[in-house]
Amino acid sequence: MTIAAAVSGTALSLLGSGVATAGTGPAPSVRERTASTAAGAAGTEAGNPASAAAAANGVCSDAYQIGTTSYAYRGTETIASVKQFYSPKCNQNYGYVWVWKAFLDKKIRFDLQVGVWNYDRSTLSGVRREYDSLGQEFWGNGADSVKDCTSGDGTLTIANEQGAYAARTSKRC
Repeated sequence: MTIAAAVSGTALSLLGSGVATAGTGPAPSVRERTASTAAGAAGTEAGNPASAAAAANGVCSDAYQIGTTSYAYRGTETIASVKQFYSPKCNQNYGYVWVWKAFLDKKIRFDLQVGVWNYDRSTLSGVRREYDSLGQEFWGNGADSVKDCTSGDGTLTIANEQGAYAARTSKRC
């Protein structure tokens, strides 16, 4: 079920309402992990922890998506996907934002914030900010939040536009 809400000028989309634990549920099989990293150093909408951007930001290569994918909207236009990843090897969570090509083709510069929302601490952990960007793939820093309830969180702001465009994934505990 999709829930869209306008919060003080901010378009927010939340998908799913279930709560799960980072350590519960099946991890991707070796075949699934290999397929997700087949792009090598290229970033993907699905999130590639082996991409050049992920490596540059210190993302552990065994990270895989947990929870739902959520979407940031600018009016009716989908402009970005937001995900949360978990690394068993590094015992960390990561926020992930993929800005859609149709939006990037407009050459609109934006500021971006990505991280992991920590419900237990009421704070954004592993925060990374980019300013005046035309980039597509953004990874948050590792968040030491595996034992807490968390969501992937991403926000884009555009100069001279009121509000922000944000999304948060499903809550994981």
